[in-house]
Amino acid sequence: MKLLFISTYDIQGGAAIAATRLMQAMHHAGCNVSMAVRTRQGNDIATFTAGCARGNKIRFYWERGIIFLHNRLSKENLFDVSIANTGTSITKLPAFKEANIIHLHWINQGMLSIKEMGEILASNKKVVWTMHDMWPFTGICHHAGDCSAYTKGCGHCPYLKAPSRNDLSHTVFKRKQSAYRKGNITFTACSQWLRELAEKSPLTQGEKVVSIPNPIDTEIYCPMDQIEVRNKLNLPLDKKIVLFAAMKASDKRKGMDYLVEAVRLMDHHCDNLLFLIAGNQGEEIEKQLPLPSKSMGYVSPQQMPMLYNAADLFVTPSLYENLPNTIMEAMACGIPCVGFQTGGIPEMITHGENGYVARYKDAADLAEGMLWALGEEVHPTLSTNGRRKVLEEYAEEKVIQQYRKIYEDESK
Repeated sequence: MKLLFISTYDIQGGAAIAATRLMQAMHHAGCNVSMAVRTRQGNDIATFTAGCARGNKIRFYWERGIIFLHNRLSKENLFDVSIANTGTSITKLPAFKEANIIHLHWINQGMLSIKEMGEILASNKKVVWTMHDMWPFTGICHHAGDCSAYTKGCGHCPYLKAPSRNDLSHTVFKRKQSAYRKGNITFTACSQWLRELAEKSPLTQGEKVVSIPNPIDTEIYCPMDQIEVRNKLNLPLDKKIVLFAAMKASDKRKGMDYLVEAVRLMDHHCDNLLFLIAGNQGEEIEKQLPLPSKSMGYVSPQQMPMLYNAADLFVTPSLYENLPNTIMEAMACGIPCVGFQTGGIPEMITHGENGYVARYKDAADLAEGMLWALGEEVHPTLSTNGRRKVLEEYAEEKVIQQYRKIYEDESK
């Protein structure tokens, strides 16, 4: 069995990190696996760049340019949608020709075109597609929000400045439908929430849709001595530390406005809290938080286990999530988590057992959840339960077993 993973990135963003972790887990299990990416930033020797840097850059701007023109020269929602009008010729690569199984991940922004997807499916190779957001089964959007138009072929897209029945979302949906018909796809969703949404789309009809979580190395993400870690990171020993982390911490979709409001509501209830913000542009949040806070800037994946272990609590006020790596990482380190009731978060945080699930967009409930989870009477139990859940559901060996069954299934 020879596997070829395809992903736009290898370590940039949650989907890329999840794809790389799965590839490495498969490699550890003895599988012959490599990954083609548009942008390679890590150092895994099994990962290689498909296409030249100049060509990849042109394809990226070509797609964004067309979206920009369709949206009447507005940058609003420019990266909330993708049209996959251009991409790399994956099917011409030796690695593709040698592979038995093609495993797609997040393949937008000039990595794969819809036409190339059709070529991949027409090759008669087994195709598995891990969905890290909604794009594989919508017209153009990565997160549909309250819109259900994707269940009927899209059109009247709220992300477009001139929505209509036959707008860009509908025409791209039809192109996907035509490409998907050239073969069979096994769609895997990282959460039950995403699987249920995917099953409502005409694009997945007649195809297998299953839910398999992302894996995590529980020997890397594991509990450490908190005092030792804080000393190494020059963090205070007499504070309760709450951690918030995101690739772009200031991204509105990550819920920074609700976090700021929740912290404001906590102001009179505690005087020994320190908030850590990990991620680019974290200083923007640091300036707004009314309680002591510290922006750590970008923190590499290698350093994140230490940062989690320095914290007493992890909070994710994100408004759109599938199966966040950050929650999985924090729980693997024995750190209780608090987040909104959205996406796959309630599947990870069992309310009252390993953390707190706050009502969606309710800053007061988010604040209440953080205060409760920091309580000395519940914190040790939340910590133990979180680590146990990761070992039982997200550990590498658990996830690999599920994917092996998909790979070895003789039906296309």
